[in-house]
Amino acid sequence: MARKVVITGLGATTPIGGDVPTMWENALKGVSGARTIEADWVAEYELPVTFAAQISTPASEVLTRVEAKRMDPSTQFAVIAAREAWRDSGIEEVDHDRFAVAFATGIGGVWTLLDAWDTLRAKGPRRVLPMTVPMLMPNGPAAAVSLDLGARAGAHTPVSACASGTEALHQGLELIRSGKADVVMCGGAEAAIHPMPIAAFASMQALSRRNDDPEHASRPYDVDRDGFVMGEGAGALLIEAEEHALARGARIYGELAGTSVTADAYHITAPDPGGLGATRALKAAMFDARVQPSDVVHVNAHATSTPVGDQPEYVALKTALGDQVDSVAVSATKSQTGHLLGASGAVEAVMTVLAVHDRRAPVTINLENQDPQIPLDVVTSARDLPSGDIVALSNSFGFGGHNAVIVVKNV
Repeated sequence: MARKVVITGLGATTPIGGDVPTMWENALKGVSGARTIEADWVAEYELPVTFAAQISTPASEVLTRVEAKRMDPSTQFAVIAAREAWRDSGIEEVDHDRFAVAFATGIGGVWTLLDAWDTLRAKGPRRVLPMTVPMLMPNGPAAAVSLDLGARAGAHTPVSACASGTEALHQGLELIRSGKADVVMCGGAEAAIHPMPIAAFASMQALSRRNDDPEHASRPYDVDRDGFVMGEGAGALLIEAEEHALARGARIYGELAGTSVTADAYHITAPDPGGLGATRALKAAMFDARVQPSDVVHVNAHATSTPVGDQPEYVALKTALGDQVDSVAVSATKSQTGHLLGASGAVEAVMTVLAVHDRRAPVTINLENQDPQIPLDVVTSARDLPSGDIVALSNSFGFGGHNAVIVVKNV
């Protein structure tokens, strides 16, 4: 029988809170993290989108100057979130050879890469920093967390676009179930609020252009949705084999009961309109967790607020859950945080765990006129979840056709 895996520590730095308690309080209130970008480069490059959801607490207020200088912003966010999850878990001793990291990103050190390119062009090769490669590499966040916490059972970096953070939890679960680790720090980090990614996403018509009203720009399921809001930050979850957690008397938030990963093999950016890959991921995750659709009471949906993205997810949920979908409380928290790309699944996993633990579903904001083709029961004010045994899902879907789902159960 597979080892039972539980969640014992949570960490985050996001646009709606620089730590988990603040983020969760604001998620239940319905606070938007989207703001106009106060940076000279917005005007310099004449960007068509002038707002984003930037982290609420600058990394410079948390890390030392020396630490920050040697890390890309994406790595800074990862270390901040992982340290909080580690402290939150109350773990004091660990066999470092049985402790692993699975920390994801979608893009990696884009600030470091492009700053180095600018330096090379303007000042020549001698001025490119020696730490450039370790700072720009996508495995930088995983490596930094492994070094910081002494995780020697492996430092893994899932890179699957916006499914990356959820896929990190899938990988962490498999590491523990297979017996290769007893404890895994899982998460995702992203720091791509930079003129080039903004220009590129805007060019493909993926971003909302509500420059005059950023706080209301991300509007999943609304008939007037026009694209996602770029976000940044990190989420981290410490997971353990249940026997390991119980042996040390850990506080347990919930069980990571199942996961799944599938691929659409349909299109490099567009989701399968029939939601076939997402449906398989949902069904496989529930099968892995040994739960039935009737057990599911809450879903933290991928729900990016793009015209073409929200509908296939509804089709997948309807197909996988059947009539049960009508009574499931669905939260689309990107409406508050923006889309954190490779970090989104990890941050939303933290919220899903807290929803199960606290039995409260967070808010979807800006839903003023719900798309009749997406008749979900959307949580527009914080809602209590049922007593007794409950199950929640968190979905993530990424460019390339990546689908990842986790299942969280109460304990």
